Amino acid sequence: MNCIMRAAALGNRSLWFPTLNAVRAMSTSGGPTPPFTTLSVTHPANHITHVELHRPEKRNAMNKAYWSEMIECFNQIAEDSKCRVVVFSGAGKIFTAGIDLMDIAGDLLQPQGDDTARIAWYLRHIISKYQNTFSVIEKCPKPVVVAVHGACVGAGVDLITACDIRLCTQDAWFQVKEVDIGLAADVGTLQRLPKVIGSRSLVNELALTARKMYSDEAKSCGLVSRVFPDKESMIAGALEIAGEIAGRSPVAVQGTKINLLYSRDHSVIEGLDYMATWNMSMLQTQDLMKSAQAAMEKKSPKDVPFSKL
Repeated sequence: MNCIMRAAALGNRSLWFPTLNAVRAMSTSGGPTPPFTTLSVTHPANHITHVELHRPEKRNAMNKAYWSEMIECFNQIAEDSKCRVVVFSGAGKIFTAGIDLMDIAGDLLQPQGDDTARIAWYLRHIISKYQNTFSVIEKCPKPVVVAVHGACVGAGVDLITACDIRLCTQDAWFQVKEVDIGLAADVGTLQRLPKVIGSRSLVNELALTARKMYSDEAKSCGLVSRVFPDKESMIAGALEIAGEIAGRSPVAVQGTKINLLYSRDHSVIEGLDYMATWNMSMLQTQDLMKSAQAAMEKKSPKDVPFSKL
């Protein structure tokens, strides 16, 4: 719990107690939060939402319910004016084993339809729905900090590449597993991983061989930005980062995420033009004056009472 110990050494009691209590609360989750059956949604600190994949008895494998619940959950978060940042993690011994093949086999192996065209149309609908399960994370204007421990297999890689900040534990490992089960990954990894890592050769190697990537390599190639010794310290670190984000203007934070994603997929000139169009309205926020006033008074942005967004 390095970040908590560091805060205590600095005498920052406001960080010490809420963070410690939040870590304890997050590590003692009682189960999925109704109406969800695969997700636990809690609020460990002000303006922070914690979403936990909660099927520990199934190694957090993603069943039929999960794909719909993630969409519903993140659509709600996107509209929640109290939420400024999300922490996503997995319950139990590992982050996720990926798709629950036993549960969704019927959809994929016995698709509905009277002929080839209708079967293909049905499969396209199913694949698009699964893709949206992770795209909804990217579309959500609130930054998402994902915390990975143990295994992150198959669809787990699709999930984390849609997140904004990726953290992991020392024992974490990652695997693009799909070629081992006879298909090309189709819900985001092949599209997002090349833009996350940057090395086309490494992406090709991981996707074509299904080899495991361990935490040290994940850090060196840029898949994750930080590695922690264990899950408890990682969750504390995730909360610390989330707290820093939540303490800033939500107008600035959400505008930053949206423009970073736009710039990733467009030229520099297009990104600059979009940014100018964006800020011609967003610069009129009172948050700008409030932040400037706080800086002149040598106060932290966390001391500014920003309005909901």
